[in-house]
Order: sequence, then C-alpha cells, then structure tokens
Amino acid sequence: MVNDFSQWTLPTFQTWLLVLMRVAPIVFMMPLFHSRNIPAQVKAGLTLIISLALLPTVKIEAGGFPSEPLSFGFFALSELMIGFLLGFSVRLVFAGLQLAGELAGFQMGFGMAMVMNPQSGAESTVLAEFYYLIGLLLFLAVDGHHWFFKALAQSFHLLAPGEFHPREGLVQLFIRLSGGMFVLAIKIGAPILAVMMLVQIALGITARMIPQVNLLMSSFPLTISLGLIFLGLSMELLWPALKNLMDESGRGLATTLLPLMKR
Repeated sequence: MVNDFSQWTLPTFQTWLLVLMRVAPIVFMMPLFHSRNIPAQVKAGLTLIISLALLPTVKIEAGGFPSEPLSFGFFALSELMIGFLLGFSVRLVFAGLQLAGELAGFQMGFGMAMVMNPQSGAESTVLAEFYYLIGLLLFLAVDGHHWFFKALAQSFHLLAPGEFHPREGLVQLFIRLSGGMFVLAIKIGAPILAVMMLVQIALGITARMIPQVNLLMSSFPLTISLGLIFLGLSMELLWPALKNLMDESGRGLATTLLPLMKR
C-alpha cells in the first residue's frame, strides 16, 4: 500500500514530495481557499491529504529521480511551476470578474466608495466585490472545485513528475492567459461601460448647452441609477456566460499543460 508509511521507499518518498509541490500552489490559489481568513494550517493539511490521495495514481519508477539534492530541487521547482500554471489559469477568471467590476464601478462613480476585500485584504469597489461573489457562487454551484482535483489527476497522466521542461511557448502561454482576463473583463462590463459612455456624452452636450447646471453633483445619481438598472438587466445574461466560461476553464485546466509536454 502506498499510504503505508512503514513500507515507503526512497523513490516513493521522492514522488510524494513532487506531488506535494504540484498540489500546494493549486490549493493555495484555489478560489475560496486563497482567502486570508482561512488559516495556513488548514491549507497545509488539505495539501497533505490531497497529495497522499493522488500518490497511487502517479507512476513510480525506480531510479527515475536524481540522487543529488540540487538536481532534485530543480525537479521540485518544475512541479511548483506546473501547479502555479493550473491555479493561475482559473485565478485569472476571477481577476477578470473583479476587473470588470472595477471598470464599471469607476464609471458609475463607485470609485470613491472603497471596501475591504476579505479574500485578498486589499481595497476594491463595491461592484468588483459583487461580481467576485457572484462568480464564486457560480463556481461552487457548478462544482468548479471538483475540476481542480480532476485536473490534478489528469496532469500526472499528461505530465509525469520530472518531465516538465521550460519551452519558448511558456511566455506566450502566460501572455495568452493574461490577455483572456482583459477580454473577459470587457465582455462582462460592456453593457454598463457602453451606457456610461452614452451618459457622459449626453452630459457633455448638456454642459455646453446649459453651463449654469452643476453637472458634477447631479451626474452621480444619474450614473449610479442607470448603472444599477443595466447591471440588473445584464444579470440574466451573466449567468449563462459565466457558466460556459467556468465549464471551458474546467476542461482547459489539463490542456494548459499540452504546450509543456515533450515533443
């Protein structure tokens, strides 16, 4: 039995360490678990449990790992990079949601009302926090946390421990994943941004025609009310869009590793 610690050999222990290195970044970057409110001991314990559960699915080849500590350290760093890529690909989805809320909230006038984000500990607009919580609820509703464990199991079949080699396409992969965050933010915030642009144009024309009107004070109720109205109207379209995005992101977790495989 792999989980019988008394029968562990050196290759088994080395394999478990490499599995642990791949699991740890994903657990610490997983939505809901990356919150500062969750103690680090809980995250570390969950990492140990998941790595032990995944250990039987990993092929153990005697003599497949280097005996020098420095060379084995490079193996561990490569596993950390794989786990970071898997967690990073999903974290960008929620970063796109928050960016959409930041853009829309700034145009609506919520930039002056900053709240503390309990997940990251940083300040964000009310609308960014709203989008984030909606995305988190949707993530849990479609069992998005199960995708992490499925992707982890598939990643060990696609890329066994020690087989990761940095390639030229790694930078393009990071750029493509980061670019998707901005595309997602624009798509989600497009209805509110379009309405706010039209409102600003109308206010500019009004200021030229009636300069006596104090538009600075009267524009805040207008932009906030119209923004909230179109936010409510766009929520019906936000659910299927986010659900499809979560589905694609869950299926794409393992395929993120394809550019890193040996050829």
